Amino acid sequence: MELSYFLPRLPGQSMKLDPTVVGLVLLAAVMHASWNAVVKSDSDRLVSMGLVMATGSVIGLFAFPFVAIPDRAAWPYLVGSVTIHAGYYFALLRAYAHGDLSHVYPIARGLGPLLVAMFAGRLVHEELSWSEAAGVALVSLGIASLAFARGTSWRADWRGTAFAVLTGFTIAGYTVVDGIGGRSAGDVFSYIVWLNILEGPWVIAVALFFRGRALLPYLRRHWRRGVAGGIIATLGYAIAIWALSVGAMAHVAALRETSVLFAAVLGTRLLGERFGLRRVVAAGVVVAGLLLMNLSLGR
Repeated sequence: MELSYFLPRLPGQSMKLDPTVVGLVLLAAVMHASWNAVVKSDSDRLVSMGLVMATGSVIGLFAFPFVAIPDRAAWPYLVGSVTIHAGYYFALLRAYAHGDLSHVYPIARGLGPLLVAMFAGRLVHEELSWSEAAGVALVSLGIASLAFARGTSWRADWRGTAFAVLTGFTIAGYTVVDGIGGRSAGDVFSYIVWLNILEGPWVIAVALFFRGRALLPYLRRHWRRGVAGGIIATLGYAIAIWALSVGAMAHVAALRETSVLFAAVLGTRLLGERFGLRRVVAAGVVVAGLLLMNLSLGR
């Protein structure tokens, strides 16, 4: 069976997202920015990430009795997603270890929409109109430019930048894989539940291996913070996978990566960071890109 079976699309068909989908994906973007801020600000990011993912697995186990087992066609995508997510968590933690959140996060998230548009076009024949392609490019450009809003150079943070770029490729990978997997599962919610069950335990296991006995005292002090981040992360990505199953992947990816803008706003309001003229311009570029994506001006 061809992958295009999961996304039949007629020539000239608009890929604009339903307003409800747009609203939910923007909510997911806010959630994503929030849990990344939790992990980045934690004194032990490995344990924090492990607790976030373990919380997702617990939520999945509670939801397990209420969903069907995914169709056989979805299981290769589940395995692929878990594998790619493992690379994502490694690259993300290394990027945060070497670079600032305001530098690393926009680069990683800005690459996603462009790469997703390229992969989705080849794998599931989601062909963008010229206005949609231009919109995706503007969104990616605006998001990535936030990394240099305070004049940071690539050379100054080359390790953080390199791991951020690697993170961007893994983001595109799991986005496309989960988009196809959710569509092929028969019930997208079964795919979401099983993905949470499968991908969480290994992260906390790695944290236990490296932290040993020090893990339990840390969890006693900070478990509420990690669990809250896990709930937010789980719900946010569940919305994203659902949106990928009902809408064009490039559109969903671009909308979801507006989490970078929300992260910048959160930093300004909560951490006293300056938004600055460059961030205002970058935000304007992102908005222009989102408008172009939904105008469908032709091919």
